[in-house]
Amino acid sequence: MRQFWGARLKTICLVGGKLQGFEAAYLSKKAGMKVILIDKNPQALTRNYADKFHCFDIIKEPEKLLELSGNVDALLPVNENLACIEFLSSIKEKISCPILFDFEAYWISRDKKSSKDYFKSIEVPTPQDNPSEPPYFVKPPCESSSVGARIIYDNKELEALEPGMLVEEYVEGDVVSLEVVGDGSHFAVVKETLIHIDDAYDCHMVTPLPPDPSFRQISQALAANLPLKGIMDVEAISGPKGLKVIEIDARFPSQTPTAVYFSSGINLIELLFRAFTDSIEEIKTLPENKYCIYEHLMLGENGVLVSVGEQILSMGSDYGKFYEESGIEILLCKGENPVFTLIFWGKDREEAETKKCKGLSVLKDSFGAAV
Repeated sequence: MRQFWGARLKTICLVGGKLQGFEAAYLSKKAGMKVILIDKNPQALTRNYADKFHCFDIIKEPEKLLELSGNVDALLPVNENLACIEFLSSIKEKISCPILFDFEAYWISRDKKSSKDYFKSIEVPTPQDNPSEPPYFVKPPCESSSVGARIIYDNKELEALEPGMLVEEYVEGDVVSLEVVGDGSHFAVVKETLIHIDDAYDCHMVTPLPPDPSFRQISQALAANLPLKGIMDVEAISGPKGLKVIEIDARFPSQTPTAVYFSSGINLIELLFRAFTDSIEEIKTLPENKYCIYEHLMLGENGVLVSVGEQILSMGSDYGKFYEESGIEILLCKGENPVFTLIFWGKDREEAETKKCKGLSVLKDSFGAAV
């Protein structure tokens, strides 16, 4: 399956070179594609990982973008710069290749209030808005995932909240994620993952989960009622109160696609391209059923490896390969303190944990790191 899709998409152009951009570039290379990167930042995190880097502002120099679009098989926006996304939407008819993006779904998912209204309109379970008593979970109306999110335990702190913040009931449980890819009429629900979050509500690890029929049905309904032509990430809390959807993001995510790839055998870049050039079929059986551990560790003081959330990578200066062998990949994000993205996989959790021990030994031997 991967070879069939990959053979059709040979060159992809990514607009955005931070975390989403790296994720897309990484999976594109797994499919044997050539990666062209556009970013206005000359120090874009993914610049050296891409096959070719073009540094310019597409809004100021659209003719360069239009010319590049004639030499690639697809264009994928992998940033959350609103001006950039709006501009791409305004010139999409002039782009010479498919834009792998659902602009209408993105406008809904970007606005968390609109998202909540959408959930309620199709009776998707979601945390209660403006509960009468703490604890409260608060988050900005338009930021991605964990940025600015926190728990408030008393009404006094609630009164001092910044204007526009969304206030929900705090729901205990695991944060779970599921990607859906749609062609506008058919929708492929892919692979459940567990999002391991730190004290700042940032993700530091992703691991696969067994199928959850309820979550899959909800995600299918969310995609079908848009109707989605592109990719969407659905996040929910799975706990004592059942499944509660907390947000959707209709853009290519970071972290979870790699965990999905190594645990299921499905490359979301290839599947997304197929949604725009062919048709999507419901996934009844995954090509593979493996276990994958995906996590970030920072080399701290005295050589101690510390678990860190994804956002710290965005402050790095360069991101790329460090080490690879069967069942192990280690990526290095250079910066003030090196951060390693470690990926381990095997036929089951035990084998993946064994690979993890080997990978940590590699870091210990290379840096004298305490593991």
